Amino acid sequence: MYQEPIFLRPEFKERIWGGTQLKDIFNYDIPSDLTGECWGISGHANGPNTIINGPLAGKSLADAWSDHRELFNNEPGDEFPLLVKILDSKKDLSVQVHPNDEYARDIEDENYGKTECWYVIDCEEGSEIIFGHHAKSKDELTSMVESGQWDSLLRKIKVSPGDFFYVPSGTIHAIGSGIQILETQQSSDITYRVYDYDRVGQDGQKRELHLDRSLDVTTVPHKDPSLTRESNLEAGLRFEKLVEEEYFTVYYWDLDGKSVELTPERYTLMSVLTGEGIVKTRSGEYSFKQGDHFIIPATVDTYTVSGNAKMITSRSNK
Repeated sequence: MYQEPIFLRPEFKERIWGGTQLKDIFNYDIPSDLTGECWGISGHANGPNTIINGPLAGKSLADAWSDHRELFNNEPGDEFPLLVKILDSKKDLSVQVHPNDEYARDIEDENYGKTECWYVIDCEEGSEIIFGHHAKSKDELTSMVESGQWDSLLRKIKVSPGDFFYVPSGTIHAIGSGIQILETQQSSDITYRVYDYDRVGQDGQKRELHLDRSLDVTTVPHKDPSLTRESNLEAGLRFEKLVEEEYFTVYYWDLDGKSVELTPERYTLMSVLTGEGIVKTRSGEYSFKQGDHFIIPATVDTYTVSGNAKMITSRSNK
């Protein structure tokens, strides 16, 4: 029975709003000074990770999902359901919105829509996100979008390190400049741009907007999710449940020098924000450090994790 954690090689995406913080903070070997995204745990066709250890070394996470479903609780579905990223926004991201599952299947022929959540790793003082809008009806939203009343329409929120936001499909949003976040989301790469500050791409042309589909999928009026962050101490592990909803449950872990024995009910996704440590299973000991991403498969019956590290962990709820 497979008893090793599955370590993954990150995939990087260059973006016009990206920078160098993925190298500066996590020591990643990024492709350029416009690197906006690290896809740390991905089975998506646009950037599947390669497994770097164990019997499946050299295979993609998509291959493991297809051929070894026992590692993932024999969960149904054609593709790995979650995608974990680290984003570096040197400049503002476009104002955007994502569809739900039904719209993604019917209109885009994709398996998943895109509900996501953000943990703010770090940010410059005074940094802001856009989260929601002020329109009271679909007609008012359409009018304000078409007339470019962005200052009146968009809802801005200042952020600090450690903040957390749950972003259901249909939520107009944007990450502002000077922010690094860890994003846990459905495995989807569908983005509808609502507004892009009239920026031009590398081809010298303004980037495409998707107003019709954006207006189709935006929730009106905006609804703030109701979140209760729960802090706990269990078996020596300090952790905080950030969100538990339809698609995923996400936790913040603080090992704080402890050694903790765990018996997982499901496969677990792990991303190391700071520090280092060791995962010990029946097959051996495996070290991890800041910037590593790995999965504890469902076939691991028990494991011990130790060290001084802060991590975001998650699981699929499907």
